[in-house]
This record gives sequence, C-alpha cells and structure tokens, in this order.
Amino acid sequence: MARAAERSQRPGTGEPRGLGDDAARLPALGAERREPGKREVDLYVRTYGTLLQTSGAIGVSSLEEAHINAAASLHAGARETAPDLNAFIYSIQRLPACVVDVKDIVLGQTRQQFHRAGYHHLDEWEMVSAPGRRRRWLYDRESTLAAYIASASDLDDLVPTIVAYQIEWNKIDRIILADRALANLIDAAAGGAELTEAQIVEAGERLLLSPADWLRLRTVWGGRVWTNLAKIATGKKRYTLRMIGGSYLGYARSTRQWWAPASRLLHDLGLHDRPVYFVSSNTHSIVNVLSGTARRRKGALSEFIRAKGGPELRDELDALESGRSRSSWDNLLYFAARSYFGEPHREGDRRERTLEEEALGIHHIEPSGAVDVGIQIIELAKLDPAHFDPRLCLADGAPLDPRRSDAVIVNVNYPLGLAAYHILTQVGASLDQVHGVYILGKAATLNGRIGDVMISDVVYDEHSGNTYWFDNCFSYDDLAPYLVYGSALDNQKAVTVKGTYLQNEGYLDFFYRENFTVVEMEAGPYLDALYEDMFLRRYPVDEAINLRPQTPERIDLGIIHYASDTPYTRSQTLGARGLSYYGMDSTYASTIAILRRIFLRAIDAADEAPASRGVEEQTVVVP
Repeated sequence: MARAAERSQRPGTGEPRGLGDDAARLPALGAERREPGKREVDLYVRTYGTLLQTSGAIGVSSLEEAHINAAASLHAGARETAPDLNAFIYSIQRLPACVVDVKDIVLGQTRQQFHRAGYHHLDEWEMVSAPGRRRRWLYDRESTLAAYIASASDLDDLVPTIVAYQIEWNKIDRIILADRALANLIDAAAGGAELTEAQIVEAGERLLLSPADWLRLRTVWGGRVWTNLAKIATGKKRYTLRMIGGSYLGYARSTRQWWAPASRLLHDLGLHDRPVYFVSSNTHSIVNVLSGTARRRKGALSEFIRAKGGPELRDELDALESGRSRSSWDNLLYFAARSYFGEPHREGDRRERTLEEEALGIHHIEPSGAVDVGIQIIELAKLDPAHFDPRLCLADGAPLDPRRSDAVIVNVNYPLGLAAYHILTQVGASLDQVHGVYILGKAATLNGRIGDVMISDVVYDEHSGNTYWFDNCFSYDDLAPYLVYGSALDNQKAVTVKGTYLQNEGYLDFFYRENFTVVEMEAGPYLDALYEDMFLRRYPVDEAINLRPQTPERIDLGIIHYASDTPYTRSQTLGARGLSYYGMDSTYASTIAILRRIFLRAIDAADEAPASRGVEEQTVVVP
C-alpha cells in the first residue's frame, strides 16, 4: 500500500501524477506475464477503426482474430468449443431481436448521411430496440439493420458486441451441424411440436450448455428460442459492417440537435437564466422520488405484484407486509411501477402520470436523433414536499423544502462513453449558471460486490490519458444510511475504459495493482468537458490534473457508481444475470444523496440572496 501511494505522486513534489508513463508500459507488462494486455486491446481498436474507414462494407469475420486475441474478460470463452453463454447473452441483450435475420449492418451519424449513401426510405423502416443498450436502430424488415452513432464510444461498444455475437452463433451452428439428433429436436420444436421435459433437457446437454445456462438462454429468447436455434442451424453468420461518412464535428452537430428541444423549453418556461444543477443518472429514479406517483398507487401496485410479479417480487411484498424485510416499501413500488405503466392498455394511466408530473414542474423530452438520451427539466419552485420519498428529509424528519429556490435540475439519461463529453460540453455552452454536476452510473468493481456503491476521487481516462484528482462532494456518510443490501465505498479510484469488451485480465490487473478498483465508461469524458468549463484551453492529454483547488469555488462535483459487474468472476456479469429488484437499493440510495445535496445547496443559495429570487412559495395539488 505504501508503495502504491508513493507511486501516485510526482517524485519530489507531493503532487498527483497521471498514469501516462505506466500505461505505456502495459504492452511490456503483458509480454512479461505472457498474457494479453493493453497492447492487444489497442490493436483490436485500431483494427476495426482502420477497416471502417473504407467506403464499402467489411466482413465481421475479418475482426474475429483481433477480437479473440484481445482476450476480453467479458468473452473469456471465445477460444473454447463450447458456447460462452455469458458473452452471447450479453450481446443478445444489446442487439435488437431482429439481428437473427440480419446480414448487413450500416452505421451513420445522421439521416442525411444514410440518404446520401442510398438509403432513401428510412422512414418506412421499422424502429427497433435492444433491452440492454439505448441506441437508435432501424430495420428494413429483410436483412439490413441501421444504427445511429452518437460518439466514438458507440463504435467501441457496438463492433465488439457484433463480433462476439457472430463468434458464439457460429459455435452453436457447428454443434448442431455435427449432431443430427439435436438438429431433429430443434426442427421438431421449431415446427410446433411440444417437447417433453426430458427432450428439452437433452437439447441443452447436446448444445454443451450447463442447466443454468440453458435456462438463461430460454428465458432471454422466450418463445423464440426454438425458431432462433433453427435459424442458427441454417448456417454460419457472416455479418457485414459499413460506416457511412462521419466526422468528429458530426458528433457535435448531433448533440446540438439533441439539446435544441431542451433549450427551447427552458426559454419558453422562462428558465434559461436560472441556476442549474446537472445530473446524469436515469429517467425514473429522480422522478419517482419527487413526484409520489408510485406511492399514491400503493394498493394498485401491490395487487399488480401479486397478479403479475415474479416469485422474487411476491416474496418481497409478503416480507414487507409482515414486517420481515429491512428494505424500503418505496423501492418495491418504484420497481413495480415501471412494468405497471409499461403495459399496452395503460395509456390513460400514462397520460395521468404525465399530467401529475407536469403540475409539479417535471418536464420530459424524448430524444429523436442519433443521441438516444432522454432529458428532464425539473423546477424546484413547483415541487411539493408532501409528495417526496420520506427518505428525502431533514434530521428531524421534516421534508426538505426547495420551493423558495428558483433553480432547475437538468437530468439526462446517462449516456455511453464519449457521448458524455459532447453532452456536458453542449449543456455548459448553452447555460452559464451550472452550479453542480452529479454523475450516477453503473460500473464494474474489482474489489466489491454487485450492488455496492463506489465513490471515487481519482479518475484515469483511457480516452484522453488524463488522471483527474478532485474533491468528490459525496462520502460514505451520504450513502450509508440509505443502503440495506450493499456497502458504500468512498476514497476509490476509477478508470474510464473505452468499452465493456475492451478489457482483459492483464489490462485489469495492471489497474488493480495501481489501486484503481472502479471500471466505468463516462466519468473521464465528463471531467474532460468540465475541465474546458474551468480553464482557458481545451482539455489536455496524458496529464495529471488536480481539480481540487478549482471545484469548490467553481462547481459542486459528485460522482457515484453502483457495482453491476465483477470482471474477475465470469458469472457475475449484469449482461448475464441482472441487478434485478435488489439493484434498486443502490440506485435509490444514490438518488436520495444527490437530491439532498442539490436541495440543501439550493436552499442555502436562496437564503443568502432572497431579493434576487422573486419566486413565491406555492403548494401544488396533485389529483
């Protein structure tokens, strides 16, 4: 530990230093240990980055060798004969279901680019989505899938996902081709025959899947499992990838178009010159905590859980009703509300919810372009503390009341990687009173458990090579009171990586030995953008940057991550298992901490300058 602390300073100065020199040693480190490291990952990124510069399509097969040599922790079984279900299911959940029928995948930044490349009828294509990754997809209902790219991180995420999917598809194809009995079982089931339980078990065994993996695949694919396996049996996948045009400024233009509706709404509401607290989290937790929508429907949601909730939710409901559970009633209601309001026949309920939220000054803006990130504008002056989550209160139990503040919360659905830089740059350029920036996102942990909350004050960014040191406004004491199932770990060090598939054991081991225990994708780009809002130049590269003297005076900065993966354990991956209901514990503990921080600062600011506010307190009655 002493050696690690010693190496985290510039020699002879006591000042923080970056990882630039050490990161450059990663290839040598990998060579000494005779295992893949950063060099193989970088080679993989350069390989697809170079190939995608061609004006035509490339075969995904040409990327398989580089993918396998990178030895991604997420695809540890890439070289094995048996399917790697962790990697396959991770990819399945991040690609649209129609990918089983697709042959060609086209990537672009704007509709105009697609049009210039000959794709003239995108309006007639079907809009599709993936459950595990927000991205704008369009499907021609035949064999072509188009994807909008919002930043370079979309390529780092999407390309390895497609390569991994193709590798695992072709493994299963080879297994079925070599096993006539298995092929017959699949043909029969795909044709409508009802297999016995013994035959279903036999099919999983012949596919070289463990019982748990076979169950997971059937669960993810649902009623399509046999037809999908029949499609796999028809032959190998040979996807093609094509990148249409694209430029760095194209990402900036896409982000400007994304922000335009929010800018218009702020002007229409007269909020464009108000103090702003920027939050990057999700589009459900803050609204649930502030609106009371789910809490007012406790009875209906309880009945919904009994009728349609799984065993896990029903057991938790019984435990809460009998007083045997330590967890929060509100967390259960929030979790159930998402499925409840999502049912097709609840259009009236959804309209009613929207009206309730608008009455409280909560406005939603749905994305329509390449940047698939929702925006919420929340007016503190219109909120009603009577509807708040009871955890959002003062020490004496009285609810926090931010209504005398004229401040606004701008909450965005956390973006992917470098899109975070473009988003905060655009927001900062449009608004000159950003008083706080608060980041809440998922991360892998190298020393904790799934569901833990990690609070870092050092971030190394793989994109820029910068190491940022800053005062995180959150600590253990801000989170611990609201956590039941997880732990709060502060004073951590995070590394912002380029992609989930762009990590391997040697790569992670290097950072772990440097005491970096949080692996995530957005903090570095956000800090790069924040740097440009605090200094007179563009963010540098490969530098150690101490933001501690700047942040307390210029901006309130908080970064929280909750653990969704443990890369050193193959089975502990969100893509394969999910946080489920118990992930709500860390999400809402973090949300409560962020809102408490914003409210207390906004109230203090209003008390210090009451004459400049001109906002009257008001009580909003929600039906």
